[in-house]
Amino acid sequence: MARDLSSKLGLNVEVRSIEHIPSSERRGKAWHLAPFWFTGNFVLTTMATGFLGPATGLQAWQAILSIVLGVMVGTLCMALHANQGPRLGLAQMIQSRAQFGLYGAVLPLMAVIGIYIGFNVFNLTLASEILSPLLPGPASFWQGGLLAVALLIAMVGHDLLHTVQRWLTYVLIAVFGWLTVTALGHLEFDTAQPSLSFSWAAFFGQFSVAAAYQFSYAVYVSDYSRYLPEDTPARRVIGWTYLGAAASAIWLMSLGALLSSALPADGPTGYVKHLGDLALPGFGTFATLVAVPALVGIMAINCYGAMLSGASALSAIGDVKLGARSRVLGIAVTGVIIYLVTLSLPDNYLESFSLFLQLLLYFLLPWSAINLTDFYVLRKGRYVTSELFNKDGIYGRWALPGIFSYTGALLAMLPFTSLGSYQGWMVAGFGGIDLAAPIGFFVAVALYASLTYQRKATYSVQESRP
Repeated sequence: MARDLSSKLGLNVEVRSIEHIPSSERRGKAWHLAPFWFTGNFVLTTMATGFLGPATGLQAWQAILSIVLGVMVGTLCMALHANQGPRLGLAQMIQSRAQFGLYGAVLPLMAVIGIYIGFNVFNLTLASEILSPLLPGPASFWQGGLLAVALLIAMVGHDLLHTVQRWLTYVLIAVFGWLTVTALGHLEFDTAQPSLSFSWAAFFGQFSVAAAYQFSYAVYVSDYSRYLPEDTPARRVIGWTYLGAAASAIWLMSLGALLSSALPADGPTGYVKHLGDLALPGFGTFATLVAVPALVGIMAINCYGAMLSGASALSAIGDVKLGARSRVLGIAVTGVIIYLVTLSLPDNYLESFSLFLQLLLYFLLPWSAINLTDFYVLRKGRYVTSELFNKDGIYGRWALPGIFSYTGALLAMLPFTSLGSYQGWMVAGFGGIDLAAPIGFFVAVALYASLTYQRKATYSVQESRP
């Protein structure tokens, strides 16, 4: 009975890492993905993503419209990747070996590991900002403590991650539901942002940041669907993932846009406290504290994903022992790196968050375009999973079509890129609008499809094997 209870609570230590999940170990239901990604997205970091629109002159409704459209696009890519989990039973980035080769897949893996570290540093900074004024000791102490809790959850593994996220959903909906009603009833919107005329550049800027934020989950979304039974319908995996991730993103980003349009700049923590105190004196501190477990939860997810990506990269270069021990060690190393990076960052790191999200979009969108084209169009989900771990297998060490397509898409994006002080030579011709993302996506699809079209018959023969 104790074993059954620990299993229901997700306390069984996971024994797998990057290896294939056999049918005998598949479990869970597709609807579990909705609360998992709802809570995974329901963090103060998501709220901060909605600040950009009002800060660049958009009215609240304009910012919300661009947020909704951006989230819809970014979450679609994310949800399509989620469907790869139950089909292949593999960690997300291991699948990239089919498009880039065993060694070639290390390139996107390095970008992905940087993403995990960047997000966790941001989340850890926000969480410590909440606790430091309330508890004794330096911020570095509480950062270490919060990170330790996240690492412990990640070390226990997949089932506990799902359990934590599922139960936090109910608390977050209750608290932030009250805060949202308070905002709608007490605040005067469009009174604090700069008085600027509408510009499409600002609109697409908010759109891109919202899409990039959602899109960033694509690099590990199937890590948390890979234990589902192989016969789980694709529409349920895609639908539940989309519903959970999009609902929380639209809610919190829109709330962020409303708050930043009505109140002086104060950051997500200050906004939540102010709004909570409007609802009930003293409730603001409680509301910010409720946000801390959600931040710890997503940090655990990011540490888990960083471990899988790191192990994937190392296994391509040399022999890596699979299983629970190597997974726990990888998570611990990841935590040390995150903590050291957090301590070394300048105070204005959080101000560059929107630039960080833009870089994510630039580096990840071509990878996603290639991966989805290969999975849904070229190979139609048929892969020989054992060959993905074979250096001399059918997928090769270097897959030139994927590498050339990825590089070509990055180069094609440069003239259309507007990033900080850098302006591509085509940006001015489009009124300052950054069109790098759609250009990169379609160039990657076109290049990969054209370079692999002649190989399609060969792939079908190779991958018809059991």
